[in-house]
Amino acid sequence: VQLQASGGGLVQAGGSLRLSCAGSGGTFSSYTMGWFRQAPGKEREFVAVISYRGVSTYYADSVKGRFTISRDNAKNTVYLQMNSLKPEDTAVYYCAARRNPYSSDYAMYNYWGQGTQVTVSS
Repeated sequence: VQLQASGGGLVQAGGSLRLSCAGSGGTFSSYTMGWFRQAPGKEREFVAVISYRGVSTYYADSVKGRFTISRDNAKNTVYLQMNSLKPEDTAVYYCAARRNPYSSDYAMYNYWGQGTQVTVSS
């Protein structure tokens, strides 16, 4: 499956953004989907994951209560709604897919989008 992430941008602290990740070339509805992020000089870190039917979700503690992951399998798209953004949320955000039960370990994901930059100013 090919993934295309979009929706990043520059926002002030306290603002909101919605990221989208469109899938093509595979059975999107059969994939667990995750969002990860990587800030300059830091390792890629887990943000959120959603099961293939959208029944289960799981979040990193740092974003819990502020970010919401969702998916629309009819549109082959997964979303990340980000509210109450903080400067420390600044990073390149990546969507990723895997067939097996969901994981917060980026090494377990087989397919990756190209990333979209999110910059939060203070």
